[in-house]
Amino acid sequence: MNTHALPYALGAILLGAVGIWFHDFAMQWQPVPAGFPMRAQFAVVTGLLLILGGGETLSGKFARAGAVLLFTVYGLWVLILHVPLIVSKPADLGTWNGVAEIVFMTSGAVALYAGARGTRGRLATTVCLVTGFCALVFGATHIKYVQFTATMVPAWIPPNQIFWAYATGVAHIAAGLSLLSGIRAQLGATLLAVMMAVFVVLVHIPRVYASPGEQLEWIMLGVALSLSGAAWLVRKYAA
Repeated sequence: MNTHALPYALGAILLGAVGIWFHDFAMQWQPVPAGFPMRAQFAVVTGLLLILGGGETLSGKFARAGAVLLFTVYGLWVLILHVPLIVSKPADLGTWNGVAEIVFMTSGAVALYAGARGTRGRLATTVCLVTGFCALVFGATHIKYVQFTATMVPAWIPPNQIFWAYATGVAHIAAGLSLLSGIRAQLGATLLAVMMAVFVVLVHIPRVYASPGEQLEWIMLGVALSLSGAAWLVRKYAA
């Protein structure tokens, strides 16, 4: 088993399972119009592809095929679903955050593929630059929408929710600058992966436990797992 890709693969498998269970796409992460023909059927097919891609990435033999499949699926989300939104609302940071999350997940597939082939060079540089830019967007979004970000922070964590909303925003920006500049980039990517994994454990798993029937909570858990897994894969190339 390719344990290095485990969080990334589990994120894809979970997103696929949620799509099949609810017969629906991943809401704002997959903003398919409500009137789209055979919408439920396409949602199930997408879910099956995510499960297949995630499963393949766990296999040493089929890891490259899984990476290509996930890159294709996530890449199509970006091109078909998110780019039109960016074009229509280029100044909206929330819209940029949505596309940045999927681009970050796509970069994880590229890193996984490069790792399976043992390649570095320009591809590794591109992955670091792209994920660095995405991290900057995450940080800017945390800070601009700090009141909303604070609602995601468990109230029992001292000193308060607003503090951690700003702190995580600054941490994203620091990691992004590290990846873009190449200064302590591997450390930045590693800490980014750890921070995102903490989000999974402290924020998203408890929210799913509290509302197990809510599609949104399961999707957010799958996305958070995918993001932390992608960051962990990218760290290998952020030397």
